[in-house]
Amino acid sequence: MIRVLLADDHAAIRAGLRLMLEQAGDIEVVAEAADGAVAIRQATALRPDVVLMDIRMPGTDGISATRVITSAGLADVLVLTTFDVDEYLFGALRAGAAGFLLKSVEPGDLVAAVRRVAGGDGVVAPEVTRRLLAAFATAGPAPAAARTTPALESLTARERDVLAALGRGLSNAELATSFAISEATAKTHVSRVLAKLGCTSRVQAAILAKESGLA
Repeated sequence: MIRVLLADDHAAIRAGLRLMLEQAGDIEVVAEAADGAVAIRQATALRPDVVLMDIRMPGTDGISATRVITSAGLADVLVLTTFDVDEYLFGALRAGAAGFLLKSVEPGDLVAAVRRVAGGDGVVAPEVTRRLLAAFATAGPAPAAARTTPALESLTARERDVLAALGRGLSNAELATSFAISEATAKTHVSRVLAKLGCTSRVQAAILAKESGLA
């Protein structure tokens, strides 16, 4: 079972999400939180596989909570929000979120996204993917100094290839096919890359790959 924590300040939304997810059969909602501080405490106590995180909540917001949860390795975070403004999109991904979806997402797509995040992949809503790519395109190539940071220098040749692939948005399954390795081996490579770079999600690593000119 995939264990999920729901963090949203609207009880009706949490109830709808719980019903939607638990109908999938392989997902269990282990707790609910109405604000970011409670989400952090529950993630610490329960260690869910995925936290489904709203952004605009009273007190500790979703981005701040995401940063704490991912930096401590408590769970993967999938942001689910009504607002697709760039401040939230980039803030959530830089905070370590493994995915960013809008609340207009279809139920089947949400369930699939939770499964993908629990399996180690990243997910970004189609509605914002173009803006994300455009931001990288307009940023231009990174300066040479940014491409030779100590963290990047610590990667093996294969790990640099894996990082470049993450920058292109490849999933674990696609990595396995691209490098002619098993999916389990691909996941191991990704984990090592994240650890060496100090990234808390593959999306963070993808951003670093883009900014470093590797993808």
